[in-house]
Amino acid sequence: MTAFDPIWNELYSQGHRNRYPWDAVVSFVFRNAPRDIERNQVEILEVACGTAGNLWFAAREGFSVSGIDGSTTAIEYAKQRFVEEGLTADLRVADFTSLPFEDAVFHLAIDRAGITCCAYAQAQQAVAEVHRTLKAGGKFFFNVYSVSHTSAAGKSGLNTEITQGNLTGVGAICFYTQAMIMEMFPVANWHMHTCEETLWNNQVGADNSQHAEWRVVVEKK
Repeated sequence: MTAFDPIWNELYSQGHRNRYPWDAVVSFVFRNAPRDIERNQVEILEVACGTAGNLWFAAREGFSVSGIDGSTTAIEYAKQRFVEEGLTADLRVADFTSLPFEDAVFHLAIDRAGITCCAYAQAQQAVAEVHRTLKAGGKFFFNVYSVSHTSAAGKSGLNTEITQGNLTGVGAICFYTQAMIMEMFPVANWHMHTCEETLWNNQVGADNSQHAEWRVVVEKK
């Protein structure tokens, strides 16, 4: 079983690209990267990295980066871009429910709306894998869509037939309540630093939909 939705291979094949980093990821990296070691010794993992725009930023800043995605098209594009720009990264086609890395490797881990694309049980497996591969004290940025999103239609959990809002056409999405977030990160394994629901309205033409996502920062105990 794989947590990867094949629709993303189709979207990447049609030219979908994220060439530049998300602002929330940039802030997370600069706020949480260890300062007592050289940047090239700080190991950063991104799960569901897509075309690796976030890792491109981190590599340019001197960090050591690794990323996995289920899309061969996305990883091939990212690898080519890194080579062309003289950057180094460990980029692999893999499933985030079974990460191809040793235990306790990474200082930071990033999920920018990747794990939200699978069912909750698979998301729990993915988070357990992130926990396994993080060093003690390592930080994890977990970014999933909220049940407050228009595309959720008021229902939490996995929605395989999104018919409204700006997530129409991107495949299945799991929409999260705060209770689901808290269950995902038991206090025995994680220390939660922030759990913020971010909302904004799209007011372009006739579109009055609401975008809503969770931005969570946790630390491995």
